[in-house]
Amino acid sequence: MANTAQARKRARQATEQRAHNVGLRSKLRTAIKSVRKAVATGDKAAAAEVFKQSQSVIDSIADKKIVHKNTAARYKSRLSAAIKAL
Repeated sequence: MANTAQARKRARQATEQRAHNVGLRSKLRTAIKSVRKAVATGDKAAAAEVFKQSQSVIDSIADKKIVHKNTAARYKSRLSAAIKAL
């Protein structure tokens, strides 16, 4: 347990920040799933449109360092490859 006022405040802030990050990570996963779902339907144009929207979500979460930039790039690359394979 934190003993100083500073440590107590940091513990409070860490808890709030962690909760915020969980929400953003969930948003990322939802964006990825929506693209995969669109690819599964087989409609290339619809999948490309969903991917275009999801790209900005993935980039913004990587910019906030919720996931590493290379991880975000890998997600985008694999989703793009799945769309091109249709």
